[in-house]
Amino acid sequence: MRLNTLDLVVFLGYMLGITLFGSSFYSKNKSSEAFTLGTNNFPTWVVGMSIFATFVSSISFIALPGNAFQSNWNAFVFSLSLPVASYIAVKFFVPLYRKVNSPSAYTFLEYRFGPWARIYVSACYLLTQVMRMGTILYLLALPVNSMFGWDIMTIICITGLLVMVYSLLGGIQGVIWTDAIQGIVLISGALFCLAYILVTIPGGPSAVFEIASQQDKFSLGSFSLHVSESTFWVVLIYGIFINLQNYGIDQNYVQRYMASRTEGEAKRSAFWGGLLYIPVSLLFFIIGTALYAYYTALPEQLPADLRNKAMSDRVFPYFIVHKLPAGFTGLLIASIFAAGMSTISTSINSSATVVLTDYYKRYKKSKVTDQQAIRVLYLTSVVVSLLGIVIGIALINVKSALDAWWKLASVFSGGMLGLFLLAAFVKQISQKGAIAGMVAGIVAILWLSLSPVIFTEEPLKQFASPFHGYLTIVLGTLIIFVVGFLASVLANKGKEKQVEV
Repeated sequence: MRLNTLDLVVFLGYMLGITLFGSSFYSKNKSSEAFTLGTNNFPTWVVGMSIFATFVSSISFIALPGNAFQSNWNAFVFSLSLPVASYIAVKFFVPLYRKVNSPSAYTFLEYRFGPWARIYVSACYLLTQVMRMGTILYLLALPVNSMFGWDIMTIICITGLLVMVYSLLGGIQGVIWTDAIQGIVLISGALFCLAYILVTIPGGPSAVFEIASQQDKFSLGSFSLHVSESTFWVVLIYGIFINLQNYGIDQNYVQRYMASRTEGEAKRSAFWGGLLYIPVSLLFFIIGTALYAYYTALPEQLPADLRNKAMSDRVFPYFIVHKLPAGFTGLLIASIFAAGMSTISTSINSSATVVLTDYYKRYKKSKVTDQQAIRVLYLTSVVVSLLGIVIGIALINVKSALDAWWKLASVFSGGMLGLFLLAAFVKQISQKGAIAGMVAGIVAILWLSLSPVIFTEEPLKQFASPFHGYLTIVLGTLIIFVVGFLASVLANKGKEKQVEV
């Protein structure tokens, strides 16, 4: 541990400044509408940077370099799927939600299929956000633990509570503006780190390329068609589906579509905010590979316990703490910490919006006053924050936070996208057809998720899913869509025959 007074001053000063900035929007959050949608007066670049920052949270800053250090660039294929999702979002999703004009992404599903669809998908979304918050809280604790030696569990608890207060004070306006600023700071910090590694490694940049090439660290993964491994094709198809879900039915994104001034500005923000993630994620993978080359050339400078693959997420925080110049360490960790805080506050704000719009207002028989709505938003924010803290503590001993997050997201979100695609692209879909698709999809998702854990011994092992965990959302979505479509076609044919008789 290296505890430098200048780092501590920079860290605490930066954290105080960004917290005060986010909290300064408190005076503009006196109504539930202001808390969830703001004033619809955000500049295009701010909303775009906020969408980008939703991608590039501390999960990216810590887990992507850790993943590249541990293996190769296979996970970068996820980023290559973004142009497909971005184009579809601009073409179909943004106009759809601007037309529906609801603060919730799930109102549209009730229009198409009834209340059950809205409840199912919103519940899946809330579970996904809690898992996401827990992952980020854990990753935030790593550099702070390395820098100051504070207990990881304690850091997770304190951070979670601080973010809870911050999200209550800032509302969506504090979230979006802070996201934009942190996105810029994170990119700058990452560029500085990479430059510092390339300058200080023996042999310079050419040594990084030589060492990494020898170990095949630039590989995008196998191009085989094996569905049980994270091949290039498995990660690519996973990325397409998970990013379609992000743009199509993730409350974090839909709120930003609605917070934009016009539909045109919302489209531009969605498109460029997503595409910006590609070069930035590439930057993080280069950092991870450069770190591998750095500690291969200077193995004595990496502690033995961090050479274990299970500790790969901690290598970059260790480098930041022990190798960067004094002052820069505190600033970089503060930017990671604050970016994580803003990302978590996004999840808190959007989760509270979903609970208010899709549950409280939807099912309360009497008219909901704005004072009651504000209370629900605050109470939900507290509950969601506490659940995120619990998940963060549970993730302390995982091998790779990135893999854990991707698998959890794939499981909990597997049914959301399929139902949304049915609603958006199949005009003649019936409610019974949608229900049939959902039932088939849930059964498939349960088998894909649980069978590898349950059927571990022979002869039952043959009943375990042969598919990689990333494919859960892919297969679940396809089954829901195909079964729902065919069931609706059959139902419509049955009606036609009855009319003919």
